[in-house]
Amino acid sequence: MIMDGISIADNVKRIRDAIGEAAMASGRVPGDISLVAASKTKPAHMVREAIAAGVDAVGENRVQEMAEKNAQGAYSGAPLHFIGHLQSNKVNKIVGVCDLIESVGSVGLVGAIASRAVSLGTIQSILLEVNIGSEPQKSGIPPEQVESVLDAASRMGGVSILGLMAIPPIFEKNERNCNFFDIMYKLFIDMSGKKYDNSSMRVLSMGMSDSYREAIHSGANMVRIGSALFGNR
Repeated sequence: MIMDGISIADNVKRIRDAIGEAAMASGRVPGDISLVAASKTKPAHMVREAIAAGVDAVGENRVQEMAEKNAQGAYSGAPLHFIGHLQSNKVNKIVGVCDLIESVGSVGLVGAIASRAVSLGTIQSILLEVNIGSEPQKSGIPPEQVESVLDAASRMGGVSILGLMAIPPIFEKNERNCNFFDIMYKLFIDMSGKKYDNSSMRVLSMGMSDSYREAIHSGANMVRIGSALFGNR
């Protein structure tokens, strides 16, 4: 699809180039960073274009929208992530369907996912979502409670905890976001030192269209890009 003379494939290449520059500047290689196409409100054909252009995964925010596009074969050829706010009563609709649930923001939600996964005889990969800005209007685990949630989750079957995810507060200047990204990276490193059988702590998902370069500089190895890839919603 062409947007103002620029295709999705063009946008993927531009973003890949920027990811590569940020990765190299932070002492890593471009292949260390996973690009998740955040496809909220975008139709199945645009998702397929993004996959054909080489994104690493597709992330959806809404359970119903995900189900509709999945029925259309939108995600064929790429892992499917759930990246939006997840309610416990929707868990049954995504466990075993998504390759990774990034937005697991409470110990109760971990438990609901674990129970469903066990009932299906599967292991569901998840990230723990951290409310790094301690914003009351946002979901997520307070930073000071992440270790206790990780410890509780370690005693549950059916889940594999791959790392952490965060959406920092929005500021006009990215310097403020960088502070939160740095705090998240330190928390990620601290949690990586905890040894649990069902936790590998290898993914740090943070950074979106307006902040992914700064997030990568701070240590992110997974970024979620929507408008910069697909155009404005």
